Amino acid sequence: MEIREMSIDLETYSDIDITKCGAYKYAESDYFEILLFGVSVNGGPVKVYDLACGDTIPEEILAALSDENITKWAFNASFERICLSNWLKRHCPEHFRGYSIPEDPASKYLDPSSWKCTMIWSAYMGLPLSLEGVGAVLKLQDQKLKEGKDLIRYFCKPCKPTKANGGRTRNLPQHDSEKWILFKEYNRRDVEVEIAIKQKLARFPVPDFVWDEYHLDQEINDRGIMIDPEFVSNAIAFDERSRASLMSKMRDITGIDNPNSVQQMKEWLSDRGVEMESLGKKEVAKFVKDSIGNMDGNITEALKLRLQLAKSSVRKYQAMQNVMCSDGRAHGMFQFYGANRSGRWAGRLIQLQNLPQNHIPDLAEARALVRSGDYDTMNLLYNDIPDTLSQLIRTAFIPKPGCKFIVSDYSAIEARVLAHIAGEKWRSKVFAEGKDIYCASASQMFGVPVEKHGINSHLRQKGKIAELALGYGGSVGALKSMGALDNGLQEEELQPLVSAWRQANPNIVQFWWDVDNAVKTTVRQRIKTEVRGIRFSYKSGILFITLPSGRQLSYVKPRIGENRFSGESVTYEGIGATKKWERIESYGPKFVENIVQAISRDLLCFAMRNLSSCQIVGHVHDEVIIECGPEVSVQSLCDIMSKSPDWMLGILIRGDGYQCNFYQKDS
Repeated sequence: MEIREMSIDLETYSDIDITKCGAYKYAESDYFEILLFGVSVNGGPVKVYDLACGDTIPEEILAALSDENITKWAFNASFERICLSNWLKRHCPEHFRGYSIPEDPASKYLDPSSWKCTMIWSAYMGLPLSLEGVGAVLKLQDQKLKEGKDLIRYFCKPCKPTKANGGRTRNLPQHDSEKWILFKEYNRRDVEVEIAIKQKLARFPVPDFVWDEYHLDQEINDRGIMIDPEFVSNAIAFDERSRASLMSKMRDITGIDNPNSVQQMKEWLSDRGVEMESLGKKEVAKFVKDSIGNMDGNITEALKLRLQLAKSSVRKYQAMQNVMCSDGRAHGMFQFYGANRSGRWAGRLIQLQNLPQNHIPDLAEARALVRSGDYDTMNLLYNDIPDTLSQLIRTAFIPKPGCKFIVSDYSAIEARVLAHIAGEKWRSKVFAEGKDIYCASASQMFGVPVEKHGINSHLRQKGKIAELALGYGGSVGALKSMGALDNGLQEEELQPLVSAWRQANPNIVQFWWDVDNAVKTTVRQRIKTEVRGIRFSYKSGILFITLPSGRQLSYVKPRIGENRFSGESVTYEGIGATKKWERIESYGPKFVENIVQAISRDLLCFAMRNLSSCQIVGHVHDEVIIECGPEVSVQSLCDIMSKSPDWMLGILIRGDGYQCNFYQKDS
């Protein structure tokens, strides 16, 4: 029988904790094994190969794993592909075929171009990222077996040695034959559920260009990014010494046994006439700022020390140690379609998306002190070691020997996209002329010229806060969340600031409500609508928003509801703030936020595909990190980043860039 496609599910064992270390390190362990290999060929019955009990996988199936003409399907296919890459190299090297050039770390894995993922398909449709969740939402006849978690815990992870289990550290099939029979049924059912998802979603295929983006994502994850192990190890040691010193100072000042105890600290403060509802970082920082010069010095000093102890930078360094594979690189840090409202990536493991920025002027010198292990000099020169270590986190990522990083990012990408699609021409003119959008916004709002370091420069901060907070319908609450009051604005200034921004941007405000009306019309009347090139349609209980790129955003089971202000709103089902499947309320400006972020993501994808011949090792919402030889010029890569796609000609995007010998934010 000719194999055209296969649906695969694996059950595996490893001594590595996949939740902390990721699939790449999990699968490279010497103790890694594939226990069960469930497969359906061409949609036929599922066959489970019990490798743990001596079954062998047929030659034609093994050969198909590296055959680029045969499509391999799995739910979270990256796991199956990574595991099979390592397993084939060990057990059937004649059937392993990598890709890319030998110097590229991605070459160690099976080519992702013939793999497709039902989890990604589900995410594209606005569905959950778990097999169990998708099965429940789609009401599939065959659901994932609920006993699975217990079976995985029993067979797939090390166990604690006890008298009852004879001191063993692992459970094998012979230790519970009934569980093993159920485990094989669990494996079979997972493949059947994957096939059922494909059948259920068959009317809504993922566009080929999105699969191409997924394959590029897999290549970037396969390549990984190098970590400086010596630097990371010393940073963790520095943090331990610093914390011990800070704790000692706290005990000297307060007399508290455990300065980390919120209750003990609150009691100590209360005894000195200070009542604080929360000892969170934000609340403590505000109290310290407001009380300088007006408070007992010991109280202020103790709270300052608490702020330093609250820095959680060491967790990032520990995550780096956990994730780093035998090649010295961190793999698997990016989840394709992790944000299913916009299709943006989500961070995994080390979370590159939310690393602290670096502002210290002597970054290289500070980094060198940590790398050399010179704690005493670090302590002498930098009075806040936790903060310094926090700012140095990015610098733990380094290019391989003989290479450098080029970091290229988009300048104000969301603001540019919003101005372009809403037709706010004065803003587009600002971008075309390379001017400061915060100054220009303040000037437009207050009717006076504003220069960054010149006339009316004090208004720039108001322009900046307004720009960051108000583009998607935000009001006074959004300004407060963005730190307006902490940045010197007064409560009575906030509502006038909202009004001024909206008056200065009438086309954006109009775009919010045109989108709101279009969505409601489509949901209510089941008809197609369009606003400034953004198309809205309804099919089979799903609201689709078609972007200029041709990609669609999906909103499941939309309906007209009532918001908390007794007004009309649109609700739909999705993963909410609680991380559970629930009904979510939305309205015009929120849909505009989804649209703008989705288009920004598509522009970054367009640039990444144009840069695919370069070795991309990381990316965030507006930035690409490339590992390259010393001869590559920053300008050449920025020129590629600055190209606009055919589907959005005239968008004023600009790629800025810099080169570095370790990852950093350009100063």
